[in-house]
Amino acid sequence: MLESVRAKYPGGRKKGGWVVVKSTGAVEEVGKQAVMQRTGLPSRDLRMLDTALSYPSAIMGRDEAIVVNLESISCIITSTHMIFLNSKHPYLTSFINNMQQLFRHRQHFYTTKEAPTDQENVILPFEFFALEACLQATCKSLDEEATRLEQEAHPALDKLTSKISNLNLDWVRVIKTRLVAITGRVQKVRDELEHLLDDDQDMAQMYLTEKLEDDEEEDVRPNLEANEQQVDVEELEMILEAYFVEMEGTLNKLLNLREMVESREEYIKTMLDVKQNQSLQTQVVINTTSLAVGTLIVLTGVFGMNIGIEMFDPTKYGTSDFLWTVGGGTMASVFCCVVAVIWYKSQGLLD
Repeated sequence: MLESVRAKYPGGRKKGGWVVVKSTGAVEEVGKQAVMQRTGLPSRDLRMLDTALSYPSAIMGRDEAIVVNLESISCIITSTHMIFLNSKHPYLTSFINNMQQLFRHRQHFYTTKEAPTDQENVILPFEFFALEACLQATCKSLDEEATRLEQEAHPALDKLTSKISNLNLDWVRVIKTRLVAITGRVQKVRDELEHLLDDDQDMAQMYLTEKLEDDEEEDVRPNLEANEQQVDVEELEMILEAYFVEMEGTLNKLLNLREMVESREEYIKTMLDVKQNQSLQTQVVINTTSLAVGTLIVLTGVFGMNIGIEMFDPTKYGTSDFLWTVGGGTMASVFCCVVAVIWYKSQGLLD
């Protein structure tokens, strides 16, 4: 079992250690040089599988192996086994254990000749069986992540629409950042599948079992073999096409979600502009009212001063005259304020 192999290295994987999962389901630990000898791969191809380095998604056919670098799944596929860089990543550990079970089931079928549970997968050459498992796990993982993001985005956008706050804005900003990241990852996998589907030579390079059988044969049948090669390429093309369509659907789901987020952003910007305009209008009214009230206060203050001039002589002008003056000033201030508001509206400054 994989756990028994990793038990040798309780502190983590051994530097340069690789895990080989054979077609029988058995697991063993090998070094980098052994991997290069078994697969014929140069060191630069092995570096693509290092999780510490950032390499784009890629599926490359070589003479004796297929190099797969898809999301959390990075491995080398030969005609008889899969090789993984020894890692304690939970997702990769689960995937390797699942592949062990699938390989044991496949080996049991070939040994006992019993009816397989999944005939479509069992009749495939080992390299296609393993490659399809990698594609299936990758596409499923990306689709599930996209679905979770979509489920989180709807309530976040609804809350932001109903109430614009810093908390809701931060929530939507985080979702948008995740959306951009996962869209890029899905796009890379989709583009890689499209690249393979557009190049028959690259697909033909991945027929490891057939190339191995051809090397063992002494007589080469050029015409018939060319025919069978074309059929085989079409078989691999069907596998890749199925997961290309799945990635296309996931990408469309994310693009639709991005459009919805962008439309909500435009709606929020419109709402903010409306509120800003309302704030400016309110400020205009308040400033006008403040000007009128300030004028009234100045007028009242002037007439309330105790100055020895004729205008303030109580024998000539009494309290009633003072009240009439203040009241008239108040009415004049209110009138000026109303006239100003009406003029603002006529000029389109207020709704």
